[in-house]
Amino acid sequence: MIGVFDSGYGGLTVLREFVKKLPGYDFMYLGDNARAPYGSRSFETVYRFTLENVNFLFNQGCRLVILACNTASAKALRTIQQKDLPKIDPDRRVLGVIRPVAEYVARINRGGKVGVLGTRGTVASESYPIEIHHQNPEMMVYQEACPLWVPLIENGESDSPGADYFVKKHMDHLFLRNKEIDTLILGCTHYPLLINKIKMYLPEKVQIVDQGKIVAESLQDYLRRHPEMDSLCEKNGQRIFYTTDRADLFDQQAEIFFGEPVASKQIFLF
Repeated sequence: MIGVFDSGYGGLTVLREFVKKLPGYDFMYLGDNARAPYGSRSFETVYRFTLENVNFLFNQGCRLVILACNTASAKALRTIQQKDLPKIDPDRRVLGVIRPVAEYVARINRGGKVGVLGTRGTVASESYPIEIHHQNPEMMVYQEACPLWVPLIENGESDSPGADYFVKKHMDHLFLRNKEIDTLILGCTHYPLLINKIKMYLPEKVQIVDQGKIVAESLQDYLRRHPEMDSLCEKNGQRIFYTTDRADLFDQQAEIFFGEPVASKQIFLF
């Protein structure tokens, strides 16, 4: 199966796009809800937690794992790829969500000014500016950390007046830095659930990048370019869900993110 990991529920918005793009493939999802959110944790802690989750998915038979979490992709992916995979199994792969989005933005952006909304951890890592500048050094990237957006979403407050206040606050902060930003990256997989409120405070002619669709297209392209990996992927249309917290709580929330009912199992990593 293709493993998909997130610190909580947000990665389900990415998995939803994977299933649309690759409906015949088998996917195994793991949410580390017991230790979420990752956004404010240190680099070392995020790396250690992420590696534990990746190893669990490897032990379940996954040979390809997608970190469907911007914070984990920013703080742990490179170390796992360079340090851990050669020792675990050089034929296994771990991919993230930041590079595909950066590559896409570099292709479609014409004004050279990009905004990024993300968790504190993702913003502090500078991963989006680094990856975007790697694609196009001329582009200007402006970031805004939104530390309360994930708690608002996970506590069912996406449509509340409180959400309006915090969405407007951070959107205003971002566009005060440069009113000519014309492309906006939602640098957290939770943020699509705030899309309607984000659009309310979005200046005209600003394009929002749909991270889930881009990453799904990137995965499809990766499997096309690596037939040796694609041949190892099971294709029975099966979905398996795991959480490190209570399964009943996970299932209630997961349907909101995934778009259909979910039946998960609780596992213990620590």
